[in-house]
Amino acid sequence: MADVFSKRQRSRVMAAVRSTGNRATELRLISILRAHRIAGWRRRRPLPGKPDFVFPRDRLAVFVDGCFWHGCRWHCRMPASHRAYWEAKIARNKTRDRATTTRLRGRGWRVLRIWEHSLVSPDAVAARIRELLRDRPS
Repeated sequence: MADVFSKRQRSRVMAAVRSTGNRATELRLISILRAHRIAGWRRRRPLPGKPDFVFPRDRLAVFVDGCFWHGCRWHCRMPASHRAYWEAKIARNKTRDRATTTRLRGRGWRVLRIWEHSLVSPDAVAARIRELLRDRPS
C-alpha cells in the first residue's frame, strides 16, 4: 500500500512523534530494584540525556540501553532494508550516548549504562548498582 503522505510530510509526521522511553526495559529494571530493595531512585529528572533512573543523593544516573537502538555488539542486528540509514542512525545514537555520559560526568555525576540483555541477570544488575551506591563519592 502506498503512503498517503509525501516523503517530506512523512518525515515531518515522524519527527513529531515523541518517545516515552523503552517501557518494557524500564519496568524490568524497576522490578529488579524493588526485588533487591534498592531505594533512593527517581525517574524523569531533568538531566542531560534524560537518564531512565537517577539516584540524586548518590549522584548516579542510570540508563537502560536497548540492544538495537544503542548498537550492542552482540545483539544489534541491522535490518536488511535501508541498511545505510540504520547504520548511520545507530552511529549517531552511540555518539550521543558518549556525549551525554561525558556531559553528566563533567557535572559531577556517575553514569551507569545497563544493556537490555543484562536484565536477564537481575542479581548481577542489582549487584552492580549496589556497588556503585556503596562507593559513593564523599
